[in-house]
Amino acid sequence: MQNQHIEITRNSKTNFLYSFALLPKDKFDAINTVYAFCRQTDDIVDNETDSTDIKFKKIRHWRNEFEMALKDTSNYTLLNQVTKIIKTFNIPVEPFFELIKGMESDLQISRYKDFNTLYQYCFRAAATVGLMCIEIFGYKTENAKQYAVNLGIAMQLTNILRDIKFDALNGRIYIPQEDMEKFNYTEDDLLNFKYNESFVELMKFQCKRAREYFEKANDSFSNEDRKLLFPARIMQKIYFNILEKIEKMNYNVFQKKAKISKFKKLYFTFGVYVKYKLA
Repeated sequence: MQNQHIEITRNSKTNFLYSFALLPKDKFDAINTVYAFCRQTDDIVDNETDSTDIKFKKIRHWRNEFEMALKDTSNYTLLNQVTKIIKTFNIPVEPFFELIKGMESDLQISRYKDFNTLYQYCFRAAATVGLMCIEIFGYKTENAKQYAVNLGIAMQLTNILRDIKFDALNGRIYIPQEDMEKFNYTEDDLLNFKYNESFVELMKFQCKRAREYFEKANDSFSNEDRKLLFPARIMQKIYFNILEKIEKMNYNVFQKKAKISKFKKLYFTFGVYVKYKLA
């Protein structure tokens, strides 16, 4: 069963795979199972063949089954495995339910008025995953929780900027409406992939905000946690480089998707591992 969970991680071609690779086997298996839960929760919402009504039914059924799994009575092997990991690593259950709420909101909301509303979505979609993961990685200081939240927000903001075109094709705009108005860039401009000076200035503003959350993550990172939280630092390195790539492309995410090569990811992985785990 663990092999199936690892396959889910591999098949999703996630950047997370690089940060998991150097974990001890018990933590590696646990993190892959939790990631499989996150991935399958997300896949319910992203299924292109199901109607919105069917997706709502599936996500509610998934939440109900997760509640059953917490009582050891779910019909889903994955959810029962997740429950075992929650108990083994003393992971709070709230982030799991918040993640499900975040995926539900993707079925209800396709526009965000301001950053406050976007922040709530980013917290549910990404910071929750960080809060799950740090319990498996382990930590020595309470700062680790704020680090996980800030890094989750930074990574999700980076995802949003990288995937603007893909999301627009699916009718979703995550850039706050008040920001678009501020830079005189309309919804129609975005849906038609209009690359102009207004878009560049809008993107500069968005990237600056993402950078600020990476800085907040650094500020909340405690040196005492360096050996345990090295996987999170690997993720931080990879995602910060994606953000830098967007900037180097002069923000033209309509033309091509900002990606980091496998070689660079491996280079970052071993570089961070040596710096944080072995030093």
